[in-house]
Amino acid sequence: MFQRMIDDFRDSLANSVRLTSLAAAAALTLSIALAFLCAAGFVYVLRTYGLIHACLAGAGVFFAVAVITVICYMVRSKRVKARVTDKPRSAIHSALADPMLVATGIQLVRAIGIKRLVPILAVGGLALGFLASRGAVSASDDAPPEA
Repeated sequence: MFQRMIDDFRDSLANSVRLTSLAAAAALTLSIALAFLCAAGFVYVLRTYGLIHACLAGAGVFFAVAVITVICYMVRSKRVKARVTDKPRSAIHSALADPMLVATGIQLVRAIGIKRLVPILAVGGLALGFLASRGAVSASDDAPPEA
């Protein structure tokens, strides 16, 4: 059972590394292509209108991109703040934010020892998982059938 969980974790980690490396390669090639497009546009404007106009045109394009990026960032941050303030905090988050509970947990770890505490927490986690899955099954049995 644990071997299957470890194999699944290893496979998902390997897939994540592969996808991340592909995304990094795509970002690198896209940035190189964008650099060549900017250089081509600069040379075209340089030959057509001159050096001053080419520099101003390049600065204008990058300034416009920066302004659009800042506006998108501001809109997204407002949406995230609104979503965070609307969602009530869970009881676990409130408990973990309590400094007295954290201090008690640290003292418990020091008193029992980390080597003895890990198996206890593993068994507790399994029991909690079984209880949660059992509660989900009974809740779905009690639900009325959908039409």
